[in-house]
Amino acid sequence: MVTLARDIGDLRRRAWTAAATVVDPEIPVLTIEDLGVLRDVTVTDGHVEVAITPTYSGCPAMSMIALEIELALAREGIRDPKITTVLSPAWTTDWMSDDGRRKLRDYGIAPPVAGGGRRALFGEQQVACPQCGSTATELLSEFGSTSCKALWRCRNCREPFDYFKCH
Repeated sequence: MVTLARDIGDLRRRAWTAAATVVDPEIPVLTIEDLGVLRDVTVTDGHVEVAITPTYSGCPAMSMIALEIELALAREGIRDPKITTVLSPAWTTDWMSDDGRRKLRDYGIAPPVAGGGRRALFGEQQVACPQCGSTATELLSEFGSTSCKALWRCRNCREPFDYFKCH
């Protein structure tokens, strides 16, 4: 019995590790683990199921992410996995890792401000420029290069930048 539990635990760890290498097709510096999109990996009767949560309902990247998870698992010898999209609870930027936030900033995208969603409703949001760090920034458009991002500009260095919106 101990061997069976150990084998299941090993299979789950291998599957999680493989799935965690999948990158977001829209922001290739982030893995789905960095984003918090990778929610769970379970093993039942030797079969692997991976649960993922989209950053928002209707996210066009989810089908590509599911396919990439299947390919990553296949490279590890894990066949016929089940990829399940979980919509509840809804994804939140709180699920992003600190490393993911750093990667966004290094890539030139301002990471979401912790607890910023409520402040944004009242126009009080302060977003730091990922180029120079200044908070003297302004919103140009609620819509950036993808649905997850808004377009901002720094008043100090004058550079436009994407901001990963809070959810």
